[in-house]
Formats: sequence, structure tokens, C-alpha cells
Amino acid sequence: MNRLHNIDDLLKGFVDNNIVGCGCVVTKNGETMYEGYYGYADREQKILMNDRSIHRLYSTTKVIVCTAAMLLFERGKFLLNDPLHLYLPEFKEMQVVHTSPNGNVHVKPAQNSILVKHIFAMTSGIPYEWGESKTHQEITRITGELSKQGPHTLGQLITEIAKVPLLFEPGTRWAYGYSHDIVARLVEVISGLTIEQFIQKELLDPLQMKDTGYRFKEDVKSRLVPLYAMDDNNELAPTLAQKDENFDSSAIYNGGGLGIYSTPRDYTKFAQMLANGGMSDNYQIIGKKTIDLIRSNHLNAAQLEDFNNPYTAGYGYGLGVRTLIDPVAAHYGGSLGEFGWTGMSGTYALIDPAEQLSIVYMHQRIPNMELEHHLRLRNVVYSCL
Repeated sequence: MNRLHNIDDLLKGFVDNNIVGCGCVVTKNGETMYEGYYGYADREQKILMNDRSIHRLYSTTKVIVCTAAMLLFERGKFLLNDPLHLYLPEFKEMQVVHTSPNGNVHVKPAQNSILVKHIFAMTSGIPYEWGESKTHQEITRITGELSKQGPHTLGQLITEIAKVPLLFEPGTRWAYGYSHDIVARLVEVISGLTIEQFIQKELLDPLQMKDTGYRFKEDVKSRLVPLYAMDDNNELAPTLAQKDENFDSSAIYNGGGLGIYSTPRDYTKFAQMLANGGMSDNYQIIGKKTIDLIRSNHLNAAQLEDFNNPYTAGYGYGLGVRTLIDPVAAHYGGSLGEFGWTGMSGTYALIDPAEQLSIVYMHQRIPNMELEHHLRLRNVVYSCL
């Protein structure tokens, strides 16, 4: 453990070069192995980053949402190979976009149903807005129209998304998108609770995650770290953060793909639980074998081609998480089945049940510098084992 100073040096370097501040917590065998905070939480107000600094999780929300949903799987409430329309009837008769060799675009009825496993594994054919296809255009249109109409619920969003023609035949490709918002809606329909209420009851309360949630409470708003981005002078400056309005107590939207805030220390309670086989303070939150299923690769060779990029090299994709399937291709000595995810503003979670290890790192910057920061951090932490 005498190498822990290398983590300090790395984080100091991050702050010196291209972020305002960051925090990191590493646990091993249920104990905190490292905790460090560097730079500013709010540079303009001269507030240093600390263990109470609140970060937007953005897509690191997804790991919590999919874990919550798998609690219902454990209770026999759904099967992964069930057609999704058994629970969300709006997805029963889907259309798929097809492009002819001459470039003409048309839609046809889907040959296969979207299965529950497809929304966990991002193989449903429902992407985010970022693209030029008819599917992307329709997603952009409906989300824009909902925003113009004012506050709306997750249920309203999913009802509209179900009207969009799919990017591909369900289960044939991989595309990052609104699938985990559908997972969250599945939880709501099955449980009778909002996804916020379900996560609070089943995960946040048992894990005593008091600095994590969908809505501001007590002094959380005053502790929220500003989001930074490069300005016109190529200098880091505070910038407007997407979806912050949903943290307000009056908001009615709860996302499945984003929407939760937390701290490195608080999120570590969740990550450490998963690293320890689902156990927290002698209480079984989720089954060890369920965690193994979550962190198994669920993609075939063609889908892996869609998923793989320099940041995810050596990883497959499980039920809402990346999962290490080839350490050589990943260029580091991690354990097979190490898993986690990343957020748009720089949050990062790595969970390794084989080592009972978790790494939770957070900063608030756009773009998030994931390729430059996260891969170095995991290498340095593993060198300390």
C-alpha cells in the first residue's frame, strides 16, 4: 500500500492540467484504501473539493437503476427473455427503419419483439438523439416537443419513445440510448412506485446514502459542484448544466439514464456493496449470482463491434454496465468481470468482485476527459494492490 501516493500525484496532475477539482475513493475488502480530494469544488467561490461536494452522476445513474431493476428480477417479477410489451404494452407493435441500396428510407414492422434483456443491454434499437437516421430525428423531435410542453414524467417520455421506429431489429445491434429510461419505467409499472421512490426504499435507505438522490434536500443544492467547460478563450469556466432543473423539489421527471446526484464517498457505499457480493453491514442487498449475471458479457461479436472504442477496448457489455472480457485488449491488468460505467461530466465507477475492490472518481467537466483520466486512474490503483 506504499504506492498510494501515486494516486495523489495523478489527481494533482489532473487538477494542474485540465480540470478544476476532483475526488476519489477506493475500497478493498470492505475498507477504505484511499480517499483524496484535490482542487476546487467551486473555483469562483474559492470552495475546495471535499467529501461533501455533490456531483451530477449523469450516466453513472444507470448502474444504480439497472441494479434496482434486477432486484425485481430476483423476486420473480419479470424474466429477461420476456417480451417487453407484457409490461409496457406501448412497445407491442414496433416499426424498424430500413435503408434500401439506393438510399431510400422506409419503415417495416419489426420481425421480433423487444425483449426485457434488450433494454438492459442497449440492444433495443432505441438510441439517444445523436445521429442523422430517421430514428435519431424522431427521437430529437419528440424530446424537443416534450420540453416545449413543459414538465413531464418518465411515463410520458416512454409513451412517446414507443412511437419511434427502431434503429435496427431488436437484439441485432448495440446502440447507446434511452433503453435504461425504459428500464426505469419497467420498475415503476411493476412496483407501483416511481423509480425515485423505489431506489430510495431498496438501495439508498439500506445503504445509508444520505447524499444521493433525485431531488435536492437540506443543503444539497448549496454543495452542488458547478459544471466547467472550455470558453471562447480556451479557458475552463462555469457552464450551464443539462437537466439541473430536475433536481428541484417541484420537478416530476425521474430519469433512468441520468438524474441522480451523489458524492464519491456516498456512491462508494453502493459500489462497495456490489464488490462485496451484494453484502452491506451483514445485510444482503442483492444476490451474488445476480451481480455475476449483471457483469457477464451479453453482446455477440457484431454487437461488440458497435460497442467497442478506444475507451471501452477489452470490454463487453452486461446488464447496464461495461464488463472486462480481455485484459490484454484493455491494456491493463484488471480482473475478468470487473465492471462499472461512466458519466458525461467525468464520474467513473469501477467494481471488481474478484479483488473486492471499488474505485469511485468524480469531477464536473465537459467534455469529461474520460479517455485521459479514467484509464490512468485504474492502472495506478491496480498497481497498489
